[in-house]
Amino acid sequence: MSALLILASQSPRRNRLLKEAGIGFTKLPSRIKEIPTFKAPGRIVKELAYKKALSVALKNPGRPVLGADTIVYCRGRILNKPKHRTDALRLLKLQNGSWQTVYSGVALLWLEKDLFLCDFDASRCKARKLSEAGLKALASRHLDKAGAYAVQDADDEFIEKIEGRFDTIVGLPMNLARKFLKQAGIKVCLP
Repeated sequence: MSALLILASQSPRRNRLLKEAGIGFTKLPSRIKEIPTFKAPGRIVKELAYKKALSVALKNPGRPVLGADTIVYCRGRILNKPKHRTDALRLLKLQNGSWQTVYSGVALLWLEKDLFLCDFDASRCKARKLSEAGLKALASRHLDKAGAYAVQDADDEFIEKIEGRFDTIVGLPMNLARKFLKQAGIKVCLP
């Protein structure tokens, strides 16, 4: 299939995961307001991934569009991207030394072909117990990431253990992305 995939995200991490998988794409970030109508984490990420993909697909009906969304769930709370450094410190303190679940939703829409695929994956990770000084140092580093940490950064010491898929925690479960692209008839090179 020659239709070039559109990634409806500005995330450099999702960009890197697709490139590493040998999947050709162009980036066209969605500009939706991320306001969910659901309360369950899995449903939230599916809904937001779908809305992101749909907003871009409506302007590009002849091309497949991949959308994604990620949230962190810890101690009964949904942790989004921090608003500022103080908020990041609050999020990190909440997670400090605790297990959390990271939910990543994926949607592939191709309007011209009436294709609407959406699902989510979840992985767990445990935050290392850091000192107040360690948390403060970390607080200003990842303001663009849910939970205010970056498991994919080699110098980010916050996460000590992972159960499940690493790419789900990074923000794009490639098992779902590959499955959807295959269902759409888009050739995917397996790494």
